[in-house]
Amino acid sequence: MSFLDLYMNRNPLITASDDSSEPIATIFGIPFDATHSYKPGCRFGPDAIRDSFNNIEIFHPELQVDLENVNIEDLGNTRHTVVASEMIDMVKKITTELVAKQRQLFILGGEHSITYGTFTSFPKETGYVVFDAHYDLRDEFADIKLSHASYLRRIVEERGSENILHVGARAFVKEELEFLNENKIKTISDKQIREGKGPQLLKDHVSTFDTLYSSFDLDVLDPAFAPGVGNPEAVGITSRELFDLINSLKDTKVAGVDIVELNPYHDNGATASLAAKIISTLIAMNISQNQ
Repeated sequence: MSFLDLYMNRNPLITASDDSSEPIATIFGIPFDATHSYKPGCRFGPDAIRDSFNNIEIFHPELQVDLENVNIEDLGNTRHTVVASEMIDMVKKITTELVAKQRQLFILGGEHSITYGTFTSFPKETGYVVFDAHYDLRDEFADIKLSHASYLRRIVEERGSENILHVGARAFVKEELEFLNENKIKTISDKQIREGKGPQLLKDHVSTFDTLYSSFDLDVLDPAFAPGVGNPEAVGITSRELFDLINSLKDTKVAGVDIVELNPYHDNGATASLAAKIISTLIAMNISQNQ
C-alpha cells in the first residue's frame, strides 16, 4: 500500500485548472503544531495558504508563465497527530515516496519541526537554504529534543552542516550561536540583507548545488509584513527583500520547498498571501527553467 493512501486525507483545496495534464508540482500539508510554545495555531496554516493561493493572480508576465494553464496536484493534509516522533516518521515515509516522482514538491506547515522529516527525505547531496528569524539550533526546548526550536540541530546531527545556508536570523540564544560556529554553518545575516548584499551572496552559494531544498519560516519577515506567525520577531526583512532573494534562485533547480509557521489566528491575510506568492513564484520559475 502507498503511504499516500495510508496517511493523506485526499481533500485538495487548491484549484487546478488543467487537471488532465501531468502535474507540474505536488503540494501537501502537515497540520502539526504540538511543540509550539508561544502562539499555537500553525496547524491551520496549510488551508489558509491554499485559500489565499486560490484568490491571488498567478500569471507571471516577467517569466511569461501562467499557472492557470498547468496542473498543480494537491494531496490534501496528513493525518493529524500530536506526537512529534509519530509525525516525523509519517512525513519521512510520505516525502520519500513523493521525491521518487521527481516533481517539484511543496509542503505546507505547520510548525518548523516538520522540516526534519521532509528535508532528510531528499538525497543527501541536496542543498538546503532556510529563511528564518531564528537558528532553531537548541539542543532541547521545553525539555524535548524534537521541536520547532531544535529541528535544525537534529538535521545537522544526522546529515552534517556542509550543505546548509541560514538566511535572515536575528533572534537566538548563546547556545545556538556556539553550535553554529562550532559546526561552521554558513549564514547570510539580517544586516547583509539590509545592505543589499543578500541576493548575490545567495546566488553564489546555491550555484554549487544541482538541486535545492528551501525552507521558509515566515517569521523571517518583519511582523509589519507577516503578522500571522507563531513566533514574531521585530525588526525583520521586508517582503520585497525576501522576493529579491527568491528571484536569485531563478537559475537553480528548487526541488523541494516548505512554508511554515503561518498562524491564521493572528493574520490579517497578508501573511497567507505572501506564502501563496512564494509558491506561485517558485513554480513559475521552475517552469521557466524548463521551457
